[in-house]
Parts: sequence; C-alpha cells; structure tokens
Amino acid sequence: MRQKVSSNPLRRRLRRVVASLIATAFAAAGLSALPAQAATTQCKVTYTDQSDWGSGFTAAVTITNLGSAWTNWTLGYSYSGSQTLTNGWSANWSQSGTKITAVNAAWNGNVATNGSVTIGANFNYSGTNTNPTVFSINGTVCGGAHTAPSVAITSPAAGATYSAPATVALTATASAFDSATITSVAYYSGTTLIGSATAAPYSVSWTGVAAGSYSITAVATDSQGSTTTSAPVGISVTASTNPAIVANPTTLTIAQGQTGTFGVTLNKAPTANVTVTVAAAAGGDAGLTVTSGSTLTFTPSNYNTAQNVTITADASSTGSTTFNVTSSGYTAAAVSATEIASSGGGTYTQDFLTLYNQITNPANGYFSSKGIPYHSVETLMAEAPDYGHETTSEAWSYYIWLTATYGEVSGDWSKFNNAWTLMETYMIPSHAAQPTNSSYNPSSPAAYAPEEPLPSDYPVATTTSVSVGNDPLASELDQTYGTWDIYGMHWIEDVDNKYGFGDTPSGGCELGPGAANSPSFINTFQRGAQESVWETVTQPTCDNLKYGGPNGYLDLFIAGSGTPQWKYTDAPDADARAIQAAYWADTWAKAQGKESQVTATVAKAGKMGDYLRYSFFDKYFKQIGNCVGPTTCPAGSGRSSEHYLLSWYYAWGGSLSTSSGWAWRIGDGAAHFGYQNPLAAYALTTDTAMEPKSPTGVSDWKTSLSRQLQFYQWLQSSEGAIAGGATNSWDGNYGTPPSGDSSFYGMYYDWEPVYHDPPSNQWFGMQAWSMERVAEYYYVTGDTTAGALLKKWVTWAESQVTVDTSTGNWQIPSNLSWSGQPDNWTSTTTSVTNAGLHVTVSSYGQDCGVAAALIKALAYYGKKANDTTASGMAKNLLDVMWANDRDTLGITTPETRTDYSRFNQVYPSGTNQDGVYIPSGWSGTMPNGDKIAPGATFLSIRSWYQQDPQWSKVQAYLNGGAAPVFNYHRFWAQSDIAMAYAVYGMLFNA
Repeated sequence: MRQKVSSNPLRRRLRRVVASLIATAFAAAGLSALPAQAATTQCKVTYTDQSDWGSGFTAAVTITNLGSAWTNWTLGYSYSGSQTLTNGWSANWSQSGTKITAVNAAWNGNVATNGSVTIGANFNYSGTNTNPTVFSINGTVCGGAHTAPSVAITSPAAGATYSAPATVALTATASAFDSATITSVAYYSGTTLIGSATAAPYSVSWTGVAAGSYSITAVATDSQGSTTTSAPVGISVTASTNPAIVANPTTLTIAQGQTGTFGVTLNKAPTANVTVTVAAAAGGDAGLTVTSGSTLTFTPSNYNTAQNVTITADASSTGSTTFNVTSSGYTAAAVSATEIASSGGGTYTQDFLTLYNQITNPANGYFSSKGIPYHSVETLMAEAPDYGHETTSEAWSYYIWLTATYGEVSGDWSKFNNAWTLMETYMIPSHAAQPTNSSYNPSSPAAYAPEEPLPSDYPVATTTSVSVGNDPLASELDQTYGTWDIYGMHWIEDVDNKYGFGDTPSGGCELGPGAANSPSFINTFQRGAQESVWETVTQPTCDNLKYGGPNGYLDLFIAGSGTPQWKYTDAPDADARAIQAAYWADTWAKAQGKESQVTATVAKAGKMGDYLRYSFFDKYFKQIGNCVGPTTCPAGSGRSSEHYLLSWYYAWGGSLSTSSGWAWRIGDGAAHFGYQNPLAAYALTTDTAMEPKSPTGVSDWKTSLSRQLQFYQWLQSSEGAIAGGATNSWDGNYGTPPSGDSSFYGMYYDWEPVYHDPPSNQWFGMQAWSMERVAEYYYVTGDTTAGALLKKWVTWAESQVTVDTSTGNWQIPSNLSWSGQPDNWTSTTTSVTNAGLHVTVSSYGQDCGVAAALIKALAYYGKKANDTTASGMAKNLLDVMWANDRDTLGITTPETRTDYSRFNQVYPSGTNQDGVYIPSGWSGTMPNGDKIAPGATFLSIRSWYQQDPQWSKVQAYLNGGAAPVFNYHRFWAQSDIAMAYAVYGMLFNA
C-alpha cells in the first residue's frame, strides 16, 4: 500500500491499531506475563512469574498437549540463577541444582490432545530472577516450531465442467515435515466435508453432484495435528448428464428502452456443428425480446467461446421473462430477464445495470459462498489488505452504496437491506466477540503508550505516568442502546481463513464460529507511520496466544504484554460512507413512496453514526490544541478533547477472559481531509429517520459539519487541490511540531498525516474520493461554502485531466507533490488565502476506480452549478472507459507492479529500514508453520502465496525478469465505476 506505484486507494491507505492500543488496559491494571517460547509439535509451556517480592516469587506454568493424548507427564526446565524451590502444588515438584522437575499428580496425568493443565510453585532467590526459556515434557523439548504440511489439488482442474448428477474424481499431493507423516487429506465444498483419504494419491470420488458452481479445497493433516488448506479450485456442474448449453449470467436486469446481454457456450465439444436457438417462454413480459443472437452456431473448435445474445426492453412494460436456450440433444439453459421502469436515465443507467449484473454474478468471483464481498476477484494482491480474498469495511460500504443505487434504479430495496444485514453479521463484532466491554471505565479509557516512527522502534512500553482524559460518550451510549458493545465495523477480515486463525475458537472472533475455514477478524498495521503492508505481521484480533511467539503476537507491539485479548479498529471513512449510502437509500425510497421498506436499516445507520463520534476525539482524550508533551498536555474533560473531525481511526479492545475482565477505548488526534464526509454529517442532523438517538449525537454532528467545511477551506492550496490534514499529537507521541508550523484550532498542520510510505496525501484518489462527497453535499444543499471550494478544485482538476474519445486515450493525476503550508485557522477565522501552499502533479495514470469518483464529483457539481464543462468531462470519461477498458468482469486497466519486488525484501533495506522487522531474540510461527524470526520476509511468513495461480509472474520478476502486469478487479473500484454510470444517468436523464 505504501509503494510508489500506480494508484489505488487501499494501496495508499493503511488502517492500523497503533501499538499503544494492544495492552493498554492490561498494562493499566499493573499486570505482567512472560510466557515461555513458542510451542513444538508435541507441547506448549506457558510460564508466568505471577509475583516477585525481591527475595522470592510465585511461578504459574500451563502445559498444553499438542500431540496424542497423555496418560502421564513430567515437566523439566532449569533456572540460570539462585532460584530455590520452597513448595509447589498440582504436581510433585523437585529440584536438583538448577534443574526443576514436576511430575503429574494422580488426578491430572491424563491430558487429551489440545488439553491443558496449570501447576504452580513458590521459590526464593537472590540477585537476578531470570525466567526460564527452554522446557521439556516427557523428555521432548518444547520450543521449536513445527512446519505444517503442504497440499495442492491435482484433480479436478480449475474451471472444469461436469454434467449433473456428476462424479468428480478428487486427488491431491501432500507432504509432511519435521519427521511427521500425512494422516489424512479431507476435501471440502465450501465448508461442507466431501470425504477424506489417508494414503497417496489421496483419492476421493464425489458422486451425485448436483448442478451448480463449487469451490473445492483440500485440508491436509499431519501426525502432529498440524493442518494446511490448499488453494481453492472452482468447477461447474451443469444440469444434465447429456451435452448441455451453458448461459452466463443467468439473470439480467434491463431498464425500459435498453438492452442487456448474456453469453452462451456448450459444456463439451460436439462432433459436428450445433445450432442453438434462443426464445422467450410464454406468459412473460412481452416487452422483452431477443434482438440479436436468436440463432447461434457452435463448432467443435469454438464450442467453449461465448457468443452473445442481446435482449431489448420496450419503452413501457415491466416484469420478467425466461429466455430458453435450446438445441436438439442438449440440456437447455434458461436466463431470467427483468424489465424495470426507467428511473429517468437511459443508456448510462443501463450501463450501470450491466456492470451491476457482472459484479453480482456468482460466476465472476466477487463474493464468497457466504455472500461476503472480496477485496478483489484476484487472490494475488498486496496493498492495504495483504491478500485479495480478504475483505475490508471499505468493500462493505461500497456494497451498501451499490445496492442503494440499485434500489434507486430498480425500486427493489431488498438488496440494500440484505447488504446491511450481511455487514452486521460479518463486519461488526458480535457481543461474543467483544465480551468484556462492561468492564470499561470511562474515567480511565486506556493507558498511554507512544507511537514511534519506525517498526524497529517497537515494542513500546505503556506507562501510567501520563494522564489521560475522560470518555464522555460511553455512558450515554450504554444508556441509549442498552449495551456496552460498540456498533462499528472492524476494518479487515480474512474471508476464506487463509491464515488459519479462524480454526481456533477464541470467544467469537471467528465468524463460523470456531469451525474450520471460518472467516475471522485479523489485523496488520501497528508499528508507526513508516510501516507499509510489506513490513507487517498479520495477527488475529482475538489473540488467545495459540500462534505467534511466547505471548502470541502481542509483544511485537507492546513490551511485556501476554494476556489473551481482543482488539478492533474502525475505519471512520468506511462507516461514514455506509451512512452516506443509507441517506441516499432513504431519499430515493421516499421519492418512490417506499420509505417504509428501508426504515429499519436507515435507523441502524444512525446508530452507527452515534458510535462513529469516537473518531472525533483525541486518542487519549487529551485537550485539543497546543497539545505538546505527553506529561504536560492536559487530560481533557467534557468536550475539550473533541476536535469534531473524522480522524484516521478509533479502536477498542479488552480481555478475552470474562472472569478477569478489562476493556479500553481510544480515538485519534490525526485527521486527513480525505476522510471527511460532510454529506454523512448533514444526513445525521437533518434526516429524522437516521438521527442518532443519544442526547448529544445530533449536536456533535452539527458541529462536525461546520468544522469539516472549515477544514477543507483551511487546506485548499493556491491551485485548488486539498492538502493533507492536522494532528493533535505530533509524531503520535505529543511531540514538538516544527517551528512555525501552522495550526487549525490548535492542531498542527501535517502534509502527510498518519503514514509516510508513501506520503498519505500523495495519491490523487484522496482528492477524488473526498471532493465527490463535498459535491454530493453541495448538490443536496446548495451550500455556498461547498460551492466555492468545489469551483476552485474542479477548475484545477479539469486542467490536469486528458480525455480523447476519438482515440481512446485518457489520463488523470496519479501522484501529487506538495510545498508550503496553509495559514493559521482559529475559532474566529472565516477564510484564508494560502498563498504559500502549492501542489504539482508528479505522475499520471489510468486508475478506473479513482476516475469514477472524479466523474461523480464533476457530475454532481456540474448539475448543481450548471457547469457544462464539468459535466461534459464526466461524460467523456464514462464514454472512453466504456469503449476501451471493458472486459468480462467489469472495467479495468493494466497495472505494472514494481512494488512486488518487496515480496522477499529482507530487513533492513533502504533509508527507512524497509523489510519485516522482528526484534532480536523473538521467534514464533504462523498457523501454517511459517517461521517468524529476524530475517523473515513478507513472503516467508505467507509461503502459501507460492501456490497462487498467478505466482509464476511474480517469481519471474524476482528472478530478474520484467515487473508483472495485472488487470485487477477490486470490489470498491468496480462498484464505484458502476455507480458513476448510474449517477450520470440519473442527473442528466441520459
């Protein structure tokens, strides 16, 4: 995401729980835990020095069996100092010199696989008390990491087609390591077990397979209980044992007066030419007719090449028709087409429907089997998500927006309501996934830990010597909604459980729950402004210490942390976008007389807005303005810690143990203009259906609306582009800003707030995203301040865009360079000149997703301001992309990924010490057995990437070849492109 390559928002935008949030409440409680090193294949030992009074201590030891069941056990370890055993319990303890032995008691010798037993003892000592690091059970050392098995499906081939009821032969190759053996290979269709085999070639015959599309995976298990899941293989089963006709897609939505298309192929090669006919079934909407492709001819050589059929809707009918696709001797296919009333658009509205049909077509791979939108269709993808089949709150917000737009076009609001419900299910942590919120103390939200600039500065220590302010929201939210739970989206999820954290039940963070291959919440960024995706160590949001190092992953970020805990980060711009989409759904449904169909969902958007106010507060609830020095900047009270801007994140977490519960919450003092959303603020204060229900919710959002518009004014450069943002905590640790740095309500100007690799305001997409929201707000309200901002910005943007519909050439800005700073802005300022703040475009590109946001900004502004130059440029961009950049999955352009050289980059590399930094002496394992230790690379802790179907392109590059080129289909981008066509059609009746 941080690499200086072609543009996309999620490559440029990191979401991170800064290290301070991981163990804040744990540290505030004065606890410490220092477990032993990572587990081996047979055992894991967790050693905790529970209390140390200077001349003695109490040790607690938890032994976990990771192999076959035990009927007895003997623990052995040694001290390096003068530690002397005084007494012990739950085992027969003894000491010989420095060596300690503990033999099971009569009642706890039987330990099942994955079972645990805890024992303890008291010791005296003098001098230094150093914790032991090497342990053995029954003579086997616990401490080395076992390499998980490898597995790959060899049959069927990806894309294979069968006829129902099908018999599919499944085979795989599998290998075990570290003297282990493969005990079984189990095959799954989605999450349903097909069968298993215990010997090579691990064959299973899957019989009676019904018609449909299937994603098959193989799970290899070795003799030590380790498992690995293969890359998925997709197959199709047609509805007949006979030769069959295949249609794709099988559903179409077509606006009155427009056309739609579907493709036709045969499932197997014929022996002679085959004629296929397409005709409407009786009794359907007569306004839908076949206007092209009613007769198709397939040969033995082109049977698998799609031929298109065009369906045309008349100008007045509505309803559905089934089109039968038939040929003698072949099982027929059927396509359901629905004609909808025109919403005032024309060709561009139908273009939206065409793209919507592509995105929602299950065969195109935008969604998981559970209906979760993937970050991208492609799996080989590293930017902000480190794998294409993760999802983000960003993707969910675009899904909600896409379905709201579909509701406006079609009058069908079920898709919008369903999208929100799925988002609640899979992206907002359930009560079980945030179990100890009721232990939260609003008077002591979190213990302070500094942010540091480089990953190598971590782990950092928490301290109770820095005062933190009061949280004014928690109690009123609890009283309003009757729960201490937070209603906000966590930012990232491992949809297909690629990492394996979803196999380990830990209180609700797996969305199965706890079943193999469950989706699970994960996190990545946590170590300073310089940490790019290539330098992250992916970890579970609910860390129960099973994987990672001695303390799970926790002590990579916070020194000394090691208690099982949960932690989530909200991306405020994504939540605000979901609210923005809900506002449009409510507005459009009202215009259709269907408001009651969306009322319940829209109210949930208001609830989300209530909790989103946590992003308005300084990270540690310290006062806003002139906040320098962690010990000298005063703690806030009431609203003195509220800056009213949408900051980079808010976060919350706590203990996984409900018997010793604690919880924490933090905001963020860093605000980027790119995250602001004045339309969401307007909606939450004017739309009674979605007003926040808390006593102060509406008033907070009213202030935020005014403050956001002032923020844009303060940051607008002489040319018109918007500069970065401001922070209440310089360098993340309340440091001293550069001399003469300008400020906004006392918050310091930062041209690259939050992340620096690359600078957070380098990417033009932030301009297009954010100003599109301002344009929507201006279109709805006619606000003169927004209009003036847009007029200057649009003039600058138009001067930097090239589009030629006759040649197909187009380009928009990609990267920006900045100089100077804005003038000061205080509570009495009404305008600034910013004569010294400047922007230049340093590179250009063809990012279709960014172009879509730019198009919508130009269209909304052009419509409201009657600016035909702006609306004309929007039309030309839509036309040139439709004519030149379409494929079977959407609209896309090639991307050359030179940043993929960092797959195997070793720390330290470059002036900013790039690479995966692992502290000296720290070691651990990923769930698949990949080693985490100094010298690790992005690839070495994600070795499964080497089984990706497109990996050979990257490997060739790493071997010295040309940089790989990809045509990506990101969910957010394809959704925004589709909506750009709908918006233009709605605004200009085109």
